[in-house]
Amino acid sequence: MTRILVIEDNRNLAIGLRNNLEIEGYQVELAGDGNAGLERARAGAPDVIILDLMLPGLDGYRVLRALRADGSETPVLILSARGEETDKVLGFRLGADDYVTKPFGLLELLARVDALLRRAANGARAARGALSPREQLGDIEIDTASRTVYRNGEPVSLRPKEYELLIALLRRRGRLASRDELLQDVWGYASEVVSRTVDTHIAELRRKLERNPAAPDYILTVRKAGYRIRA
Repeated sequence: MTRILVIEDNRNLAIGLRNNLEIEGYQVELAGDGNAGLERARAGAPDVIILDLMLPGLDGYRVLRALRADGSETPVLILSARGEETDKVLGFRLGADDYVTKPFGLLELLARVDALLRRAANGARAARGALSPREQLGDIEIDTASRTVYRNGEPVSLRPKEYELLIALLRRRGRLASRDELLQDVWGYASEVVSRTVDTHIAELRRKLERNPAAPDYILTVRKAGYRIRA
C-alpha cells in the first residue's frame, strides 16, 4: 500500500487530510512537529511527504534540507499558508516537488499527490530510457545509469527534479520544449497548477552548470516559448 507521511502541526487539518487520503486507499502517518516528522521520514520510507513549513521544532525548510542532504528522493509536497513567490522559490531550491498554498481544494491536492506518485513510478525511468549511458554537453557529462552529472570532471549535486529537467531537455536534442511540456514531463501535471516552477528549476540548473548563468552556453531560453539545449 502507498504510504504518505503528513507533517502538520494543525491537528484538525492533519486528521482531515488523513481521513480523505485513507478514503483514496493510502496508508497515512501523521507527525505534529518537524523533529518527529524528520525522524519518521527517515525511518519509514514514505512514498510521498506532505510538509507544512511553520512547524514547532524544526521548520519545514530545515526538514526538507535535511532530507535532501540525506540523499532522499522521496517526493515532497509543501502545504503552507506562506504563499509568497520567495517562499515557493526557496522551497523548490531546497528540493520540493510541489507547493500548495492554504486554503486549498481537496480534489486539487489529491490530484497533485497522484501526479507525484505517477511521476516517481514512471517518469524517471522513461526519461533515462531514451538516452545513451553517457551524454556529453560541452564540459558537462551526464552518467544516466547512475544519475550523476559532472562539470569539468567534478561531480555536480543536482536535486532530483533538476536532474529530470536536464534529462527532459536532453531528450529533445536541441528542439524547443515549452513550459507546459516540461511541467508534464517532469512534474506530471499541466501549467495551470503551478507558475514559475520550470523557470525556478532552470535558474538553478544554470547556476550549477553554466560558466555564466546570465549568458548560458547550453540551457537556452526561447523567448515567450520555452527552453532548449544547445545541440
